[in-house]
Amino acid sequence: MKKKHLDLGCGFNPRNPYNADELYGIDLHEQHKSISDNFTYSSVNLILEKIPFEDNYFDSISAYDFIEHIPRLINYENKIIFPFIELMNEIYRVLKPNGNFYALTPAYPMESAFVDPTHVNIITKKTHNYFTTPHNTARMYGFHGNFLKLRSEMVHFSFEISKKISTRLPVIGSLRNNLTQKIILELYPRWKQHLLWEFKSIK
Repeated sequence: MKKKHLDLGCGFNPRNPYNADELYGIDLHEQHKSISDNFTYSSVNLILEKIPFEDNYFDSISAYDFIEHIPRLINYENKIIFPFIELMNEIYRVLKPNGNFYALTPAYPMESAFVDPTHVNIITKKTHNYFTTPHNTARMYGFHGNFLKLRSEMVHFSFEISKKISTRLPVIGSLRNNLTQKIILELYPRWKQHLLWEFKSIK
């Protein structure tokens, strides 16, 4: 069976970190140039709208530099809603059992989390506890999902992406590349501006 991956906030550069057979993207743009026959694009405002796919549809979902743009709370039509909680509900809903959610976001206390004026949702090293077992603290705000945390750590954005690419390289080259990156990040820890989340859906 073909694997399906959804990239949230894909812009004009949809990513496919799990090398799924079929790639889908969501963003605000009305029109989007198709990158291949295996790419499907939807224009959706995920602050107010649901992910337009049926339950248990995707094997994996990614969000690169995206969740920091989703408000935690808004007043819409005289009603208080929690768009970030609802987005996490939607991600959980459309993921298959044991499906993966992979997110990279600028995180507190790094400058990159605050410098962009459209960053309205500042994520910290402990925010994952609101959506992952055994805590699931966000249940008090209407979260209905349940994720298992696989990874939650500060990373360098470009280096993290290159790890996905390096799996296609010869083993020796891959090991050398990873070792070089590790040494650089030990010398320059402030280069780790992004928080990586990798969750598995529990259903």
